Amino acid sequence: ESIKESGLSIGGMVEHFEHVLPKSQAEISVAMQRLTRAGYRNESAVRIFYGYKVFIPLLLCALALLSGVAKFSPFFIYASCLGLGFLVPDFWLGRKIKTRQKKMERGLPEVLDLLIICIEAGLSLDQATARTAEELQKAQPELCDEFGILVREQRAGRVRSEAWKHLAERTGVESLRNLVSVLVQSEQFGTSVAKTLRVHSDTLRTKRIQQVEEMAAKTSVKLVFPL
Repeated sequence: ESIKESGLSIGGMVEHFEHVLPKSQAEISVAMQRLTRAGYRNESAVRIFYGYKVFIPLLLCALALLSGVAKFSPFFIYASCLGLGFLVPDFWLGRKIKTRQKKMERGLPEVLDLLIICIEAGLSLDQATARTAEELQKAQPELCDEFGILVREQRAGRVRSEAWKHLAERTGVESLRNLVSVLVQSEQFGTSVAKTLRVHSDTLRTKRIQQVEEMAAKTSVKLVFPL
């Protein structure tokens, strides 16, 4: 808890730096979308993000000055510190997005299995989604977090197909986009949702196995140079 509180206090301090950086509404929209995909939905997340884009370059310049590195080539060192420090938050955020998306892709078959069980037990798709979000909260927190938002949107009155499409746009995960397309088509043509989900789950597992086999096949080629 103390580490979390210290992180929040540092974020609050850095938040004041965001006023220094000029930015357009389009840039803020893109940053908000990326932060949402990384799992940061707090209102202050955008301000903290832009605050770090100012704070980190200044910190690197101060470290270069105190360490004496800037004496060798001041212009190059300070320019490198400013450029690198400005880009570090973007690199870090991109890494967080990829890590979160990869976790959702790997956990989707398990979530679909529980959805199928709930639907075959007699629950509707909406009820099954809510139950799955509750049951797998510890095992698949990223996906269950997104499913929880989906459930709340539907309870607020959003149409099911629009809520699922919003889920795909919000996460940016290709397998979720395919799932949404399959569910929308299943709802339009009146086919069995459970059977559709089972086929999609099997397809995801087969795709995962093929990716692992591909990585294993590339290993021998990659080992040629070091050997």
